[in-house]
This record gives sequence, structure tokens and C-alpha cells, in this order.
Amino acid sequence: MPAWGPKRALALALVVLGGGAGAQTVPDLVSTTAFRVCSDPAAWPASTEDGSGYENRIAELLAGELGRPVEYVWYPMSTGFIRNTLNAAECDVVIGYAQDAEVVLNTNHYLTSTHVMVTAADGPLAEVTELSDPRLADARIGVVAGSPPATHLARLGLLRNIKSYELFADRRHDSPPDQMIADLEAGEIDVALMWGPIAGPMVKQQHPTLTAIPLLETGSPPLSYRITMGVRQGEDAWKRELNSLIRRHQDEIDAILRDSGVPLLNDMGTEIKAEE
Repeated sequence: MPAWGPKRALALALVVLGGGAGAQTVPDLVSTTAFRVCSDPAAWPASTEDGSGYENRIAELLAGELGRPVEYVWYPMSTGFIRNTLNAAECDVVIGYAQDAEVVLNTNHYLTSTHVMVTAADGPLAEVTELSDPRLADARIGVVAGSPPATHLARLGLLRNIKSYELFADRRHDSPPDQMIADLEAGEIDVALMWGPIAGPMVKQQHPTLTAIPLLETGSPPLSYRITMGVRQGEDAWKRELNSLIRRHQDEIDAILRDSGVPLLNDMGTEIKAEE
């Protein structure tokens, strides 16, 4: 990864550490010759080094509108991701980042989705749509440790028969989503509670005997979340440019996500988003 000089480093320090008007007057660090994306190389179905993820396709769409080529900085989505990519000025945008994440400046959201319940399409739990359904009382449930569905299971008294999977992992070496699906198909668990933008495409593209059921129930913590793009703090002009691109191309972004199998919800996260 090429080094960048002291002048550029000083500008970045002012953006990251400065506040108020001073942070707005530093030289812009955003490349004008490439659409530079900070991305995980092994986070299929979202992003992959071979370019097959839906975030890769969204990046290509936006880059085309800007008339710039896409350039990636690859780094596993783990501790240090933002520090070593976006905040190091090696790249300019993270395509998928949860709304209200203070570590980045969020664009407007382009996706609202929810957790899903994955189970056999022809199995006895295929009609279950809520975690409070009594049919889950004796089910063997796979859930990501520390995730919102795990909190709901605790509230419902359903922790006695669960199998936990890691929340953070370098998926180049260890992939909890793939392990959950493998355990489900092997009969070690009856259902898998997963984040929809991961599970939906996995089921649609690779596991046709399974079904991914969106969980629309309310409660705390929420099961649905808005996803934005993340840029560096203080780069408001770049944020506004991306917001304009998202607004003008939302239908095309939705088409990419639907084609991939991502469950789309309305802005409030209360029902499946209708196609325009």
C-alpha cells in the first residue's frame, strides 16, 4: 500500500481530530481520479475480492456515474478496519455501514433490512414468522453471540437449546455464516437466526432447499437496521455527493439487492418493501 506524505497526513489529522469550522477548511482527501472503496475481501455475499458481491456491484454503479474506475483497499472487517483504511486516507468510502455509527460520517441510508430465520423450506418450522412462536420452544436454534436475536431469545426463555457462533471473524479463515448453514443442513440445528443481507443471498444463490424468513416483529433491541455508506468525519461535501447518487439511483440499487437475495424493508422496517 503506497505511503502518503506529511502534508496529506497533516490534513487527515485535522479532519479526524479537529472540530467545528477548522475541520471544514482542510484540503479534501477524496480522490478525484478513482472511486476508492474500503472493503473486506472475503465478506461474500456483500463484498469479495473477485467482485461478485452486491456491494461490489453497487460500487461499480456509483463509480460509473462519477466516471471513475473502482479501486479497492482490502482489509478484513474486524478491529482496526476503519483506522487502517478510511481514516488512513487509503480509500474514501465504505459501501455498507450501520446508521448512527459514530466512527464514520454516515450518508443517507440506501438499505433497510432485518434478521431472518433460516430453516428447511419443506420443514415443520417453515411457516414460523416470529421468535415468540411456540413451535420454537423445542427447536435447536443457531444464533450469533451478542446479536439482537440472541437478546430476544433470552427474553423469551429460549436459550436452553441454542448453539452460539462468533460475531466477529476473519472470514478468509473462519466463516460463522457458512458454518451455521452447514450445521443446519447437517441437522445439528433446526433454525439459524442470521442477518438478512448475509443469509438471504446465501439461501437464494447456494442453498435452494432452505428458506430465509424475514423477522418483522418489534421489540428491543430492533431486529431491522438501516444501512448507509460511511465516509470520513468532516467530509460533508463528499457525503452530499454520495447522497445525491443514492437518491437518483435508489431503484437501481434496490434491483441489485433484490437480484442478490437481500430482504428489503420499508424505511420504518415494518414490512417488506414494495417494488416500484
